[in-house]
Amino acid sequence: MRAGYELQVREPGHRLVRTPERDVHVHLLEQGDMGIEAYLRPRDRLRTDAADRALYAETKRELATRVWEDMNDYADAKSDVLTAILSRPCQRGESQHAES
Repeated sequence: MRAGYELQVREPGHRLVRTPERDVHVHLLEQGDMGIEAYLRPRDRLRTDAADRALYAETKRELATRVWEDMNDYADAKSDVLTAILSRPCQRGESQHAES
């Protein structure tokens, strides 16, 4: 791929590409895919809630200090904090509404 990304996952309607350094991961989904909401909801929440954004960043920094044999284990570990964040109402941060 011209931009330097390497294809890691090829599934119907979904591709995952990343840099060789593994510092950037990009999920590509078909327009209208039901999975898009699963990516956008956490993104929008973290954009609108400063405390949750800080918690997620702190969690990711801590997880980055560990050695992961499988990136799925890392993804599972950060999923726990995202699940907790998304399960409670958004009450903190600069704004209660996502930017349009």
